[in-house]
Amino acid sequence: MVLSRVKAIKSPPEDVPEGYLAAMGRNERTIEQTMEVLPKGTRRLAAQLRTSATFDALWTILTTYDQLSNFIPNLSSSKLLSRQANRVELRQVGSQVFLGFTFTAEVLLELFEEKDKGLLKFNLIEGDFRRFEGSWLITPSQNKCDTSLVYELTVQGALGMPVGLIENRLRQDLANNLLAVERAALGTA
Repeated sequence: MVLSRVKAIKSPPEDVPEGYLAAMGRNERTIEQTMEVLPKGTRRLAAQLRTSATFDALWTILTTYDQLSNFIPNLSSSKLLSRQANRVELRQVGSQVFLGFTFTAEVLLELFEEKDKGLLKFNLIEGDFRRFEGSWLITPSQNKCDTSLVYELTVQGALGMPVGLIENRLRQDLANNLLAVERAALGTA
């Protein structure tokens, strides 16, 4: 197992709107990331952002499932299919251009909401990956000055999909997703 720890994003990711960081009172953002290389082309990634957005604002943004594709980069569509208590079924389609080609992937996810823990856990029911599971975790700081937003993802590409080739892109996408959720929660999307 290879574990790399990246404390990165010292400049805005590619899709941060001009003026966003100044409006946040910051010249730069730091997102802490880890990545583990697991057997059979599987990667486990995690990214964390500290934000001034409130728990409630972040929770609302993350659980407004039909609107996620309006602000999360490379998410073409997100549709709530069913809800039973804290269990949600969600269909999402993502697409992006990589090495001059457009790649599209579709997943049907089962998601469990645990608001009292600030936790949204998801796993793959079916889709274009062999494995796609993870969570969003929202944790207010003890002094209530800021909130931690963590996104974890374990992904294993379909046969013939070399995840190792796109792992740097996966890291950047995680950072961009965190910043997109933050912008939406702060009303700056």
